[in-house]
Amino acid sequence: MGPIFDALGSATRRRILDIVKAEPGCTVGEVAARFDVTRIAVMHQIRVLEDTQLVVSRKEGRKRRLYFNAVPIQMIHDRWSTELSAFWASRLADVKYNVENPGKGRKGKKHGRAPEDGVESRHQGKDRRRLA
Repeated sequence: MGPIFDALGSATRRRILDIVKAEPGCTVGEVAARFDVTRIAVMHQIRVLEDTQLVVSRKEGRKRRLYFNAVPIQMIHDRWSTELSAFWASRLADVKYNVENPGKGRKGKKHGRAPEDGVESRHQGKDRRRLA
């Protein structure tokens, strides 16, 4: 993932990605025309993006068509957000349950799901029998 972060660290490469994403199938020449540097310099930046698979090119005769590939960025997103999302979703479920059922004693449960209305766990039933 390091090379992907390196590729995204350049403002020029991010601008190229924006262009390619907005205009799928644009040519190298069309992208290079938007920069005040040589075509060779733009081609170097495109090569870095191709090496990280953020851009995929297809040759058509003498032209190279460029396409944005979101998979590497999605992999980065999935790596961190999936674990963090599960952690925070569980915590938010605990908060929701505690707000909706004050004093029911669900603070900090790790399973993340509250019993549905009208359904009691066997431990809750035993506690009620003791009180009755």
